[in-house]
Amino acid sequence: MLLTIEHLSKQYPNGVRALDDVSLTIPNGMYGLLGQNGAGKSTLMRTLATLQDADSGTVTLDGLDVLNQKDTVRRLLGYLPQEFGVYPKVAATDLLDHFAILKGITNGRERSELVQALLHRVNLYEHRKKAVSSYSGGMKQRFGIAQALIGNPKLIIVDEPTAGLDPGERNRFYNLLSEIGENVIVILSTHIVQDVMELCNNMAIIHKGRVLYNGSPLDSVTELNGKIWEKSIPKSELLTYQKQYNVISNKLVAGKPLVHIYSEVDPGDGFQTTQPDLEDVFFSTIEKSTFVAA
Repeated sequence: MLLTIEHLSKQYPNGVRALDDVSLTIPNGMYGLLGQNGAGKSTLMRTLATLQDADSGTVTLDGLDVLNQKDTVRRLLGYLPQEFGVYPKVAATDLLDHFAILKGITNGRERSELVQALLHRVNLYEHRKKAVSSYSGGMKQRFGIAQALIGNPKLIIVDEPTAGLDPGERNRFYNLLSEIGENVIVILSTHIVQDVMELCNNMAIIHKGRVLYNGSPLDSVTELNGKIWEKSIPKSELLTYQKQYNVISNKLVAGKPLVHIYSEVDPGDGFQTTQPDLEDVFFSTIEKSTFVAA
């Protein structure tokens, strides 16, 4: 399977250009779409999920025209949106059975076997008779993956799936997504860089509707070796450092800002080189694009 996106653009009536000439080629496996809130990730996900139209561009899934053959594409698609609503007081087995009917699985016995298998796969079988509305956040997300897997989809889209999950639930979700991603295309849209680094072999960074980077997370980190420097400074000096250096990020450590700057040469002034990570890639890529735009 190969998903090919070419020159995709979308502008909303309020003038916001949510997608700006987006082109990506996405193979089987886990693919991370990394960006801040409002970057255009959800617009791209909804477009790929056939829930809204683009203004221009093309999307093909192994030859299928995603934008114009929506009914055919939906039979190959699994989708877990950012806000996954459930019916109150409906048990997991009944709700999954309902979704299976909507996906065209009309044989009752086949549907029952599928529902049980999916609940086992996402480790919810012992909670199958409970109302999904009573589930914890992590359990709801696992249920969301179960409904996305109905019909053996070839393309699975998950939008901000681990936001709000505790570390244990996040790890369980990671393991489940990794297992699924062995045989199909799984697009993981998130603003959490750890999700992409731990799960994805390929990724794109999107900002203000534009693709700023497309490639391997590991390669992107390697490219920054020797170019990220850090220093702990007093809070009162943060603005001065932001004016003097290319500060890509800062975070409080022991009550003092620890600033990361991008520099291809030793900046001196007490800065120490540090091992870059994907967060540095993310912030430096956005910072570079902002500088170029300015």
